Amino acid sequence: MEMSKIKLALGVAFGMAMAVPMVASAAADQEAAMKDPNNWVHPRGQHNNQGYSTLNQINKSNVKNVKAAWQFATGVNRGHEGSPVVIGNMMYVHTAFPNNVYALDLNDNQKIVWAYFPKQDPSVQAVLCCDNVSRGLGYGDGKIFLQQNDGMLVALDAKTGAKVWDVKVNDPKVGATNTNAPHVIKDKVLTGCSGAEFGVRCFLVAYNIKDGSQVWKAYSTGPDSEVLIGKDFNKDNPHYSALSVYEDINGGNKEGGSFKALPKEKLKFPETDLGVKTWLKPQAVKDGWQHGGGSTWGWWPYDHRTNLVYYGTGNPSVWNPDVRPGDNKWSMTIFARDVDTGIAKWGYQMTPHDEWDYDGINEVILFDKGGKTYAWHHDRNGFAYTFDAHTGSIIAAEKVHPFVNWATHVDKATGIPHKDGKYSTHQDYNTKGICPAALGTKDQQPAAYSPRTGLVYSPLNHVCMTYEPVESKYIAGQPWVGATLTMFAGPDGVMGGFAAYDPMTNKAKWYNKEKFSAWGGALATASDLVFYGTLDRWFKALDAQTGKELWKFQVGSGVIGNAFTYSHKGKQYVGVLSGIGGWAGVAMNLGLENETDALGAAGGYKELTKYNAAPGGGALNVFSL
Repeated sequence: MEMSKIKLALGVAFGMAMAVPMVASAAADQEAAMKDPNNWVHPRGQHNNQGYSTLNQINKSNVKNVKAAWQFATGVNRGHEGSPVVIGNMMYVHTAFPNNVYALDLNDNQKIVWAYFPKQDPSVQAVLCCDNVSRGLGYGDGKIFLQQNDGMLVALDAKTGAKVWDVKVNDPKVGATNTNAPHVIKDKVLTGCSGAEFGVRCFLVAYNIKDGSQVWKAYSTGPDSEVLIGKDFNKDNPHYSALSVYEDINGGNKEGGSFKALPKEKLKFPETDLGVKTWLKPQAVKDGWQHGGGSTWGWWPYDHRTNLVYYGTGNPSVWNPDVRPGDNKWSMTIFARDVDTGIAKWGYQMTPHDEWDYDGINEVILFDKGGKTYAWHHDRNGFAYTFDAHTGSIIAAEKVHPFVNWATHVDKATGIPHKDGKYSTHQDYNTKGICPAALGTKDQQPAAYSPRTGLVYSPLNHVCMTYEPVESKYIAGQPWVGATLTMFAGPDGVMGGFAAYDPMTNKAKWYNKEKFSAWGGALATASDLVFYGTLDRWFKALDAQTGKELWKFQVGSGVIGNAFTYSHKGKQYVGVLSGIGGWAGVAMNLGLENETDALGAAGGYKELTKYNAAPGGGALNVFSL
């Protein structure tokens, strides 16, 4: 979209407005496939991102009889995240770099109908922050969509695998890559950006599903005209659009914290161009926001009733917070955008002036209760948030576990987290005992929601850290982190868990400990079962109401993929990708042994070598009665 048209659309220049665009129809094949519970069409099942299936053949009474049905080795090592998609008799499987795609015929013993092997420059692997992962595929308009690690978005004919079109989304030469699954919504395919650890200024972008032409692009930082913030943005919560939610005190007292939360009555609002103005006293690169991070690589739900898509933005660049004083909007933000125009309806920044790399990219889950739609988000900062999905008003914001200590609480009236200055971070000062660690109380592994139980089921990381920001100069295409970390188990003495929460209060209903982080995405089913995988190779089924373990199977490598289910010829199957990696496993995959290697993961997860061969071999594991 041309800049002049963007300004017209936003109503932020010359007081003018652009005509409302024609509303397009949804991809008919995707819409029909989603109505059939036997399929698994979306990266998380349905547009609501619930990771829920109405299939119930496998239930609490017979799950103990579930056996391995078949396995497919991907032939690729390293971390395998996401899940396949299933439409009718076809299953489409993706791999870690080089992001191969296989189309398997479920009617013919999983025969490979076609395969697509991208030709990517091996050097791309050097600028993938936290392993060579891909989070899955998109489907619609007779096409399978693959977002390659090297920034190429590819549309493949679902029947033949022939390339229909491709478009370059990101440039690895400046550190910009992709790990996200493309999301097909209506007549568009949405994709994002990874690279905050390389000083990349990230975005969410929509392309026409027919030919790959760009429809809109919304940056995470910068002026309103480029972040696509309109005149009615946050109209229900104008205090979210404050110039700053903190004031600078003591000139940066290392032991007491540099920033103090402002009460609501002192907030200055409404303001414009906060993606520029909240990057104060720049010391690093230009005005800071031009290389501001805000990666977008999570799982994005869509509500057809409001035409809004929801997503989170990642950490600001660089990890040294002293280089970028201010709130650093709109990093660490949940956005709700109109899918046709990209214009943001509301946005809420969860961790203003992030000092710990608490990426805000974790999934948003939509659910209905009492005639209203809510948006739930388990942030890496250790708080679970429930919003009114239409307005962005906070319904609940609570710690997912008591060990979270960087903030005492979130003020629901203002949305401001009240930081504990003891855990603030500053250049050349080693802050100890911060909980959670930078990988958060949950990383990319998505939670699931069951409309039957009304509970959210979330994997957990139970990890703390020491954090020392250091001086780091920006060089295009080179890592720009500016911090040294070590990680260790939290006060429960374990590194993970799995819990059920009431999303209206975000209080835990039950909580199970895990030796390591539960890094596999969750699946909930209509038989009140919950499935997920662990880093020490277990694939488990729990009673969704009590958390009692009912079944488990040890696969060949640690699980960082998402559990999924489908039905074929009257039989329900449950599956998961194995292949250890991601942030937790990348150090083991690369043979890194120093405590601070892989941004602290090498020391924190060194025991994984007792449970996994490295590097983890990728495989799809499928089970049935």
